[in-house]
Amino acid sequence: MDETGNQAALWASIRDALEADLAAGLYAPGDKLPSEAQLAARFCANRHTVRRALASLAEAGIVHARRGAGVFVTARPTRYRIGRRTRFHQNLHAAGLHPEKRHVRLETRPADAREAQALDLAPGAPVHVWEGVSIADGTPIALFRSVFCAARFPALKEALAQTHSVTVALARCGLEDYTRRETRVSVSIADAIKARHLMLDPGAPLLRTVGINVDPQGRPVEYGRTWFAGERVELVVGDE
Repeated sequence: MDETGNQAALWASIRDALEADLAAGLYAPGDKLPSEAQLAARFCANRHTVRRALASLAEAGIVHARRGAGVFVTARPTRYRIGRRTRFHQNLHAAGLHPEKRHVRLETRPADAREAQALDLAPGAPVHVWEGVSIADGTPIALFRSVFCAARFPALKEALAQTHSVTVALARCGLEDYTRRETRVSVSIADAIKARHLMLDPGAPLLRTVGINVDPQGRPVEYGRTWFAGERVELVVGDE
């Protein structure tokens, strides 16, 4: 066999060996694989050959590369249900995952035109804005922005800072229940900032939702926008 044939046989063997490692559970979904240099040393191959083996696994959807971070085992998408009572923590607990939220911004400022319209407020009325990253088992799955009427919920900002939960924070402010009035879903791509927060490559596909939550009397409570990492989330619309 010539040198080209040897290299072809080698990268295929590396691919098969890595597939066997994954099948044996040596690397779990979401885990980072050893670096190209480490794999090259393990298989006594050059990095180009290792790269070809990893590319073959990526084509099969078994692994995926994150620019500047490495190659990771592809995890099953998180099923995230959007219904009348969409609750982040409940959704992730139902999927057997540990939910977290990390603050990016929490401030009070004048509402822009879109926010004022969604919340039935006068233009420029003060609103609390909470932005952050939703995390499932340590992996970021979404970037969110929630907006609330500051006059109605003056203590909400402090409650959000303490609880990291919209449901619990609103309950502390006297609102025990709310429901989703509408949700709009569209597709977008990650700009550099969103990609950095979500640990994605710029240009990666995102699922964008825009929703309005209302109190039992139908008054708007929360105007929310969420950008889900398309490769990590499967949106399920409707109540069970």
